[in-house]
Amino acid sequence: QMQLVQSGGGVVQAGDSLRLSCTTSARTFSSYSMGWFRQTPGKVRDFVASIRYDGANTTYADSVKGRFSISRDNAKNTVDLQMNNLNPDDTAVYYCAAKYFRASLNADDYDYWGQGTQVTVSS
Repeated sequence: QMQLVQSGGGVVQAGDSLRLSCTTSARTFSSYSMGWFRQTPGKVRDFVASIRYDGANTTYADSVKGRFSISRDNAKNTVDLQMNNLNPDDTAVYYCAAKYFRASLNADDYDYWGQGTQVTVSS
């Protein structure tokens, strides 16, 4: 079992930045690729970004490319999502997720999920 605990989020204005963090006490963290997803009411959970278990590869949704950055520290068991130049379309509940070994863009492939954190961007 892997419990993921998220922090960060909040209410910001368009153009502002936010940093989301996700941490776990699981000793197997370095074997898991990590992803960030977001969801708005009535919609499916959308892929935002992922990072391979060793940090060697990252992938981003087109909508966030160039604005968001995912990073991880396997020594501290953390994965972060730095979000810059936020706009109202980024408003959603954001989730971190863990998938053993290879990363995926598909939410259904992930094994463990954080509790979610609200990000609200006002215009």
